[in-house]
Amino acid sequence: MAPGPAGRTPVFTRRPTGGSAAEKAAAEKVVALTFDADMTADQGPRAEAGERFDNPELIALLRRLKVPSTVFMTGRWAEEYPAQAKGIGTDDLFEVANHSYSHYAFTADCYGLPVVAKNAMTRDVERAFSAFRQAGVRNVVPYFRFPGGCYDDAALRALGPADVTAVQWDVVSGDAFATDAGAVAEQVLDGVRPGSLVVMHCTRSAAPVTAEAISRIVPELRKRGYRLVKVSELMEG
Repeated sequence: MAPGPAGRTPVFTRRPTGGSAAEKAAAEKVVALTFDADMTADQGPRAEAGERFDNPELIALLRRLKVPSTVFMTGRWAEEYPAQAKGIGTDDLFEVANHSYSHYAFTADCYGLPVVAKNAMTRDVERAFSAFRQAGVRNVVPYFRFPGGCYDDAALRALGPADVTAVQWDVVSGDAFATDAGAVAEQVLDGVRPGSLVVMHCTRSAAPVTAEAISRIVPELRKRGYRLVKVSELMEG
């Protein structure tokens, strides 16, 4: 996407489906499933103690089901799991986007996350891209997801030099800290429309039922005639 007004980072939420009822009815039935691979910069001790911020079962399931997906990865996650990061980032089924290095917030009052200083925002994004290169991640796209989805005009201005497009979503899966896979699947299936972009997570400890939910979501979406695409293809529409 082209830079926004006054050099602000552009923001993409979903594929437009047209204005009239006829245009909306004729819209291509595509949906992008996206997965945040979250790990904050200060969670190293928790990982050392055995907490799992990865989800290889989910990635394996996406491969078995042949689901093109966009993984929004933090640089810290790539450092903690370099082999998995490389495996995801060299598989053409996936594309890897930037979820910051630190997973610190880019605004105040964002789900209790620590806050990145305004003058460090671009550097935090660039550090994540550097971590991807170090891990051998190849299929990197110039997209960025704000931690917590929190941003303001100042953050969009600060990230202008990073040459990324911010990617939000229109369907919240509710998989974070969920224990009922059926409820997660129902929430996604109820919310999806042609052109939708769904946010989910690739973190075992914080989203333990995502793989089970996906095993229900994907067959049902395909049964309804949806084609699953990466964010890059969704943006092309």
